[in-house]
Amino acid sequence: MALQQPRAVFCLFLFLHAWSVWAKVEVRMPESVEVYLGDSAEIPCQYNFTESTGVPRFLIIQWFVKDSGSVSRSRIYYAHDDDTIVDEGTEYSGRIQVTLDQHGTRLTVREAQLSDEREFICQVNGLSDGLTERKTQLRVFAPPEAPAIMGVQAGISVTNEMPSKVATCEARNAFPKANITWYRNNIPLVPSVGRVNVWTGDTVEASGLYSVQSTLEYQVLKEDKGANFSCEVSFFVPGAIRTVESSSVGVNVHYPSTMVELWRESPEGLIKEGDTVELRCQGDGNPTPTFIFSRARDPDPDEDLESRANVLMLQAVSRKDGGLYRCRPRDGDSRDEVKGEMELNVHYLDPAVVVPKESEAMMKGEDLTATCNALSSLKTSTVWYKAGKMVGSGNTLHLQDATYEMAGEYVCKVTVPALPALRTSGSVHIVVQGGPQLVGEEQEVHLEEAVGRTVNLSCEARGHPAPGVAWIFHGSQSWQEVFSKSGDHATRSVVSLVVGSDVTAVCNASNELGADVRAFSIKAIPLVTSSAPFSPAEGSGVIIVVIILCLLLLAILGSVLYFLHKKGKIPCGRSGKQDISQEKSTKDDIVVEMKNNGNAKSEGTVLLKAVNGDENATKKQ
Repeated sequence: MALQQPRAVFCLFLFLHAWSVWAKVEVRMPESVEVYLGDSAEIPCQYNFTESTGVPRFLIIQWFVKDSGSVSRSRIYYAHDDDTIVDEGTEYSGRIQVTLDQHGTRLTVREAQLSDEREFICQVNGLSDGLTERKTQLRVFAPPEAPAIMGVQAGISVTNEMPSKVATCEARNAFPKANITWYRNNIPLVPSVGRVNVWTGDTVEASGLYSVQSTLEYQVLKEDKGANFSCEVSFFVPGAIRTVESSSVGVNVHYPSTMVELWRESPEGLIKEGDTVELRCQGDGNPTPTFIFSRARDPDPDEDLESRANVLMLQAVSRKDGGLYRCRPRDGDSRDEVKGEMELNVHYLDPAVVVPKESEAMMKGEDLTATCNALSSLKTSTVWYKAGKMVGSGNTLHLQDATYEMAGEYVCKVTVPALPALRTSGSVHIVVQGGPQLVGEEQEVHLEEAVGRTVNLSCEARGHPAPGVAWIFHGSQSWQEVFSKSGDHATRSVVSLVVGSDVTAVCNASNELGADVRAFSIKAIPLVTSSAPFSPAEGSGVIIVVIILCLLLLAILGSVLYFLHKKGKIPCGRSGKQDISQEKSTKDDIVVEMKNNGNAKSEGTVLLKAVNGDENATKKQ
């Protein structure tokens, strides 16, 4: 019965419409309503009757849905006066709500689905006042997930003739379909034949949402090293268009080297023989190339050397290792080869050569010139030494008017100022030949020694061949040689003798080239008071001390005698005293007579001699 009544009313509506076509009703609806998937959509329908006053008493409002491209439609709602019906058995039976007022109606669709993207038709029937309907397109939007970009991991060579795959980008679960745009360093890439290709496809998920995939193919250049590629997804939302940009990915651009550099890594400074040299090669290609090292041997082909990656090690180099070295990429094109070059200089210093060699004999008074040379790749400096003391500089050493002091070993030291580690040396032994020459200028030596004392006599002579020394003694047979030493250019002899009388000793130095003599005259001085050897200076000192003591004693005795005379202790008379001034004496003798009081038996007489301190008094004693 519920369905039959609307049908009857509908038929009545058609009849009245045909009978009264002059009535007019106006209906206004938006062309489209946009809503996010899962949200509620509200579709308004406003109406107005123009040929009558107010709203007709009999008014029917119906809502229909129609799929795009279909001619059939389905009713989902009916309303007449207070009677409202949501049609059952449709997909909207439990999801719609309709509100009515004097000016219109509003349809609310809850939990919008993708299938809701269709036409919604609002029909207003005032029977005799007219019938009009309008439609609204409901649009449902689902924004995609964040775009996912994936770059190609393998390197891409610039030598590829066709564009190569660079990256893929995917935007999942969008409605309607999203669009993908590619960027290089934030600049949009426009598809270009032979340069940029973009391949785009989509997939309809089980949910009805779209997933869009895009692949970028790009003809890379060397300039693309370090470039960033990204994709941007644009999609519709209610009332706007939004975009989301992905993260960026780089591309590993492979390109051959256009420039190669070869340099010496170590050691620093100049290279000398024996050093270990490290050479390194580097090119601007990507990936970093490995290299082949070679050494130029014009006019012969280059000789390839064993190396490791971009390093060439030369152990204990010598001068023959010097020359032009090259390196080239191992995967390079021999037709258009790039290479690095460098010249390696290995410096050297040969052993010193001294002329004359080893040893040279020269006569005393002659001149000699010695040279010292060492072949070197750099400027050298030469210095001569003798016994650690510098005696000359330069390659040549001049010895003039040779003396025995000039004999010995001369060492030349050759250095390289620019490379101090290079140094060498050589030596020559100079022998000065000649007759003996006694050390010292005296031809005759005079000595005075006390009898009984031991005297050592030394005689040293220079000459080459080494002279022999012989001693000749006159006046003494008690001697012996206590020291003797002979070298290449000198001989020394020491003899010891006991002085018993005047002695003359002669030292005779001789070799096959001559002889030299020296005489020693020893005067023996006898001892006076002791068996010990007598010294004149010591005897004179003792005599002076004795004289001083005697004078002091004499003064004391004179004072005592004078004191006794004053006291009357000593009688004075012609018969009792003797005048000192009348005593027979010399200027060197003093006689003092001393007596006790009347005691004739204990008379004592003291005789003191004053001795002058000259050499005569000393000799008399």
